[in-house]
Amino acid sequence: MTDETSLVLMIVLPFAGCMLTAFLPANARNAEAWLAGLTAALGLALATISYPAVADGGVLRAPFEWVPSLGLSFTLRMDGFAWLFTMLIYTIGILVVLYARHYLSPEDPLPRFFSYLLAFMGAMLGVVLSGNLILLVVFWELTSIFSFLLIGYWHQNANARDGARMALTVTGIGGLGLLGGVLILGHIVGSYDLDKVLVSGDLIRSSDLYRPALILILLGALTKSAQFPFQFWLPNAMAAPTPVSAYLHSATMVKAGVFLMARLWPVLAGTPEWFWIVGFCGMMSLLLGAYFAIFQQDVKGLLAYSTISHLGLITMLLSLGSPLGAVAAIFHMMNHATFKASLFMAAGIIDHETGTRDIRRLSGLFRYMPITATLAMVASAAMAGVPLLNGFLSKEMFFAEAIQTHAISVLDTAAPYAAVLAGAFAVAYSIRFIQGVFFGPPPQDLPREPHEPPFLMRFPIQLLVLACLVVGIVPGITIGPFLHTAVVSVLGPATPQYSLAVWHGFTIPLLMSCIAFCGGVVLFLLLKNYLAHCADGAPFFRRIDGQRIFDRIMVTLSWRWARTLESLLSTRRLQPQLRLLVMVAFAAAAVPLWNGSFRPSAQAGSGMDIAFAAAWAIGIVCALGAARQAKFHRLAALILLGGAGLVTCITFVWLSAPDLAATQLLVEVVTTVLILLGLRWLPKRFDTGEPETVSAAAKLRRFRDFAIATLAGGGVTLIAYSVMASAPPATIAGFFVEKGYAEGGGRNVVNVILVDFRGFDTFGEITVLGIVALTVFALLRRFRPAPDTVESPEQQQIQRRFEEELPDRSPGDTVSDYLAVPAVIMQWLFPVIIVFAAFLFLRGHDLPGGGFAAGIAMAAAFILQYMAAGTRWVETHLRVLPVNWIGAGLLFAACVGAGSWLFGYPFLTSHSQYVDLPLVGKVPAASAALFDLGVFALVVGATVLMLIALAHQSIRRLRASRAAATQDTEAA
Repeated sequence: MTDETSLVLMIVLPFAGCMLTAFLPANARNAEAWLAGLTAALGLALATISYPAVADGGVLRAPFEWVPSLGLSFTLRMDGFAWLFTMLIYTIGILVVLYARHYLSPEDPLPRFFSYLLAFMGAMLGVVLSGNLILLVVFWELTSIFSFLLIGYWHQNANARDGARMALTVTGIGGLGLLGGVLILGHIVGSYDLDKVLVSGDLIRSSDLYRPALILILLGALTKSAQFPFQFWLPNAMAAPTPVSAYLHSATMVKAGVFLMARLWPVLAGTPEWFWIVGFCGMMSLLLGAYFAIFQQDVKGLLAYSTISHLGLITMLLSLGSPLGAVAAIFHMMNHATFKASLFMAAGIIDHETGTRDIRRLSGLFRYMPITATLAMVASAAMAGVPLLNGFLSKEMFFAEAIQTHAISVLDTAAPYAAVLAGAFAVAYSIRFIQGVFFGPPPQDLPREPHEPPFLMRFPIQLLVLACLVVGIVPGITIGPFLHTAVVSVLGPATPQYSLAVWHGFTIPLLMSCIAFCGGVVLFLLLKNYLAHCADGAPFFRRIDGQRIFDRIMVTLSWRWARTLESLLSTRRLQPQLRLLVMVAFAAAAVPLWNGSFRPSAQAGSGMDIAFAAAWAIGIVCALGAARQAKFHRLAALILLGGAGLVTCITFVWLSAPDLAATQLLVEVVTTVLILLGLRWLPKRFDTGEPETVSAAAKLRRFRDFAIATLAGGGVTLIAYSVMASAPPATIAGFFVEKGYAEGGGRNVVNVILVDFRGFDTFGEITVLGIVALTVFALLRRFRPAPDTVESPEQQQIQRRFEEELPDRSPGDTVSDYLAVPAVIMQWLFPVIIVFAAFLFLRGHDLPGGGFAAGIAMAAAFILQYMAAGTRWVETHLRVLPVNWIGAGLLFAACVGAGSWLFGYPFLTSHSQYVDLPLVGKVPAASAALFDLGVFALVVGATVLMLIALAHQSIRRLRASRAAATQDTEAA
């Protein structure tokens, strides 16, 4: 297996496992855990065998060009630092899967959980293995999305929903900032390739754009790693299941920010701006996180604030600009992952076996679960920095760097004191966790009787605690080579000499450790009685509630300011919004044309054919009539609007564009029918029999709207016609005509452009179409139209005859459902239209047709069946499952595009040839036709989904009308 293949598989495996797990039955409790675990284990094996290639400063690359002219590529890159994080992500991922198998209840939707977990694993791997900065941002945002789904997994819990929304909002805003910073960074360097960026440190730091790039990138990193002042979202994410918390806090989500700062340390660090921003945020997070952790009554809350503090320690080390500081930061990332994952799993066991995480209710658990208690105590000691554990080594390196002079500033002078104070706080909250949970009198009134968990649930903690011990006792043999590999890949030639020896003699860092340890013990003893009865929250900061501050900000932004802007600039009526939109577009076009002294072409207006002009005159009359009739008769307005659309089709035919004409005609038919169906549940118009009186103000408004429409439409017409009339003889059309058959394998140039030359544009357009269909469906399902008024006596008489003659009708059906259209003819047309759709699809690469036109035709067949059989057919016979069609079409189109990567070509590169089919003859078999098949499926699904939404509204409205009429009759 090549290095490129192994890198691709490391990314693909979790996402493939995610999709497979999602389709497992809900009761396959072992199947999804086995699938998730084997997926992570296979990825771990691939990462393990890749170590020799990165051990000596080597770099593995798997470049796949996407849009080379814009510097966009799907490039995967693994060096020693990325390898280290890959191992952490996969290893702790396996342990979390094993732990979650026993932690989660059988009533929980386990396929959904493991599917989200694998997707999140793949997104985090994408962050650490990205070799292109834009690709890194894409995966960065995916981690925010999948962490939102994981934190809100128990969506029935309001705290889980609030925590997930807060995490997504904060990290999403940071992700936008990161995107802006990355774009600036790529502009400075001239490339988004990570290798080129990492060797351009001097160029970046000397650029005038360094400061904005630094601020935006740090916005993304600090929000993701919950650093001051964005630390408030992390404790609120504790409503997530404990396996999620263990994974987020150890090797994935919150480590992404410090990973990014370490990754870009060679090019961004070493400046006063970096030192002050990163150092201040790190020091504040270090102290505030540790201080808040002491006073938490929830075990997971204590661990969450301790995570903020330890990440602040890493951030502060990275701020110093010292190579030894970077070494210590990377080392502590590894150590923190091991003891923090084990501590969260221990907290989950305590909650799982006792039914509570409140430290005030927990005590004396050592006698009930001695093994778990011992493991948790060792992990807590590692978190506190006790000797012979891994946390002690990186803490000593932190103390050693804190006493060094890096910059003549208050921040650097305060670093040693802040380090000792934070160390004392860490000892205090670690002792509190151990003493408050495992020692003391037996617990009283617990929801469950405490006992040891199953062995396999405890096994991940045992492995992680063993790692803490082994690394702490013999670091040079166990972790030394891997740490050196990671450090060299970050620092390169600047890698300093450092020692991982347990004993360095009597040094100042050792003295600082002793002071911190003794101070932490004394602090805990002083606060012991207070902590046993205090409310949740830290003294002096109890009024500073991150949740409340966030909610107030969101209310201010999304309610007060948004409502104020809406009242000033918007309206709930559609016509003023359209008027404003058209006027802005007209001004945006008119100003540059006026400044550019635009003059219509001299050929404009010459050579106009009389028949063509007559057709346009008919279209104009139809459009004006539709606007006029919309106020009086909607059906007449719809018919006239269809006439204008038909004139558009004739225009395309006249100008030799049969593809556009066929597509326009099909779209016109379908949209007309859908609008016609929608008219059924619009509010009725009542004719009072009196002549309409129009005020002068209303006439003025109508004249204003007519003038705006005339100016905008006439301006666009003038510009378009002038450009076409004055176009040079050689245009881009010649290129497509020449290359369409030679390189695209099709004689229908329009279709070849859509599915080959501009296939990515088409992919984006069908994505938007699918989103629009889902949005329309969601809005119409939530909308509840009011019932109609009672029908006239004539309508009631017709309905009574209908009910007497058809006693076996479906409930809710009306006479219009059976008498509006010739149902038998429409049912006979169904197979004919299906064959016609297949015909359009097969001929699309050489003759007018294609996937979009065929999809519209297929959707028209379903619409005819609905018109023939009414709402009854939608309820009982329509089993198209349009959402599945949308998803399958989009996925199929994406897979066809990605398939070119397997042959070393950019995304959506097509291959064409012809095959002979029996009784059919030669048929084009270009890979673009498979992409067109995805377009076809999505168009069918989107159109039918909107049909179903309209049909359900009709069903609901008809039933509401019947119910209202029945109630009025009974009341009478």
